[in-house]
Amino acid sequence: MLAKIEQLLQEVKGLTAQNPEELEALRIKYLSKKGAINALMADFRNVPAEQKKEVGMKLNELKNLAQERIATLKEAFDNQENGAAELDLTRTAYPVNLGTRHPLTIVRNEIIDIFSRMGFTIADGPEVEDDWHVFSSMNFAEDHPARDMQDTFFIESHPDIILRTHTSSVQSRVMEVSQPPIRVICPGRVYRNEAISYRAHCFFHQVEGLYIDKNVSFTDLKQVLLQFAQEMFGPETKIRLRPSYFPFTEPSAEMDISCDICGGEGCPFCKYTGWVEILGCGMVDPAVLEANGIDSKVYTGYAFGMGVERITNLKYKVKDLRMFSENDTRFLEEFESAN
Repeated sequence: MLAKIEQLLQEVKGLTAQNPEELEALRIKYLSKKGAINALMADFRNVPAEQKKEVGMKLNELKNLAQERIATLKEAFDNQENGAAELDLTRTAYPVNLGTRHPLTIVRNEIIDIFSRMGFTIADGPEVEDDWHVFSSMNFAEDHPARDMQDTFFIESHPDIILRTHTSSVQSRVMEVSQPPIRVICPGRVYRNEAISYRAHCFFHQVEGLYIDKNVSFTDLKQVLLQFAQEMFGPETKIRLRPSYFPFTEPSAEMDISCDICGGEGCPFCKYTGWVEILGCGMVDPAVLEANGIDSKVYTGYAFGMGVERITNLKYKVKDLRMFSENDTRFLEEFESAN
């Protein structure tokens, strides 16, 4: 029996397996109930008494060695499987190229920087909002088209919970917890139920501004917007304000800038008008001030709002709005120099 045990010891020391199936076959061969080691254990009773101690020690050595060897091989296969699970074959091959800031982030940060230098602070709010902060506090009529499901994404009804359609909801939240002077800008993502095309998307980004204090006038608004336009598009940029309508401002205006491609002479980009619309603005309607707990007889204010995608298009001439959200690295690489 000692010779048989020595033979098995040599076999166990050299055990190898190419895969988990071969390892299981080895376990069955040596350690199962009908395996070679158990067979020797069963035959141990036939060993002469004077040899039992030596044979017993050798059997225990064989059994322990076999268990350790098979456990070691099993651990190696387990580690290989874990490593394979962590390997993502769809990832870009190394070395991985470093990314750059998204063009919308570049322009948004530039807008924030310009208004920050004019004394505006940043305010933020939730993208999932209630009707009061999005519409009612902003003087929208009950039957205003923006309240329809065709225009706005509704999460719940009665009470209405929606995806905000503008960051004016942040202005409302600031006004209800603060008293003038208030000077904030509200950057963020907004949602509208529109067909996706090269000119429109169901989500986009806005930066809105609000200034409320005593004796604030339309002249103050015009000067701030002129300063912004010249900082963003160049010192030769001109602006014009056209009468418009918004529920939350009165009077209201659309602001155009002189086309920076043709210098105002007229080209296909500006449709030969020499002007390009970039934002809406106006004096805050007294009804909005009162709805948000601010005395409209003491304070006045102005507000403005612009689409970040619109400003980015004007700066970088991006023809298709969808490219901003497709994460095509070829498109994003075009803005490396802007970083």
